[in-house]
Amino acid sequence: MNQPLAYIHPEAKIAQNVVVEPFTTIDKDVEIGEGTWIGPNVTIMSGARIGRNCKIFPGAVIAATPQDLKFAGEKTTVHIGDNTVIRECVTVNRGTVDRLKTVVGANCLLMAYVHIAHDCIIGDNCILANTVQVAGHVEIGDYAIVGGSSAVHQFVRIGPHAMISGGSLIRKDVPPFVKAGREPLTYSGINSIGLRRRGFSDQKIAEIQQLYRLLFLSGLNNAAALDQIELELSPSPERDEVVNFIRNSGRGVIKGYSRNGNNGAE
Repeated sequence: MNQPLAYIHPEAKIAQNVVVEPFTTIDKDVEIGEGTWIGPNVTIMSGARIGRNCKIFPGAVIAATPQDLKFAGEKTTVHIGDNTVIRECVTVNRGTVDRLKTVVGANCLLMAYVHIAHDCIIGDNCILANTVQVAGHVEIGDYAIVGGSSAVHQFVRIGPHAMISGGSLIRKDVPPFVKAGREPLTYSGINSIGLRRRGFSDQKIAEIQQLYRLLFLSGLNNAAALDQIELELSPSPERDEVVNFIRNSGRGVIKGYSRNGNNGAE
């Protein structure tokens, strides 16, 4: 760990077997867990809390102050979960008074040039491909995948197990278990391949498909479709997760694809 060409503040708390490569700067009020590798030319600023066995590649900046004019210097943090890989030139900003922290979960992959703004909550096992730009206060659920060069509007929520096409402009909430693409972003089916890879049974996948048929393809508005879902489908964690996600959406959810060109529900 004692790399003579790196600057490590004496108050930083770094596990004994952390590797810090040359020309990296680690500020005070930083904690780094066992087995983590910090590549060359990385900047880790005050407030970073980095877990075990992470890999942080050259040019990354972790825990810079928020790019938010309302930020008034409050003490905030960035939390990076165990086994997460942060590739070249990724930036993850600290929180503001809203949540006081920005969180990236465990086992995530943030590819090159990803930006995570203040007060975001990224779940476990997420993949954000190259140059994904995530604005402030965004929530992304476990196992979500966001394609490269996508931009996520502030306060948007992306549900667990969702998969979003590259180059997407994500202005509205994306519910759990779905694929989304096109412009404007619309429902493109459920993420059946991803769900099978994660151990969902064929029966469970069929139940989720029926749920989204009622939501997006029945011609009902969201409120009526949710009532129909609760009437027709037996309670389950997946059903309840989708229903609660949509009912609690602040920005509204993406629409179902329509062949008549209006991208509304069929």
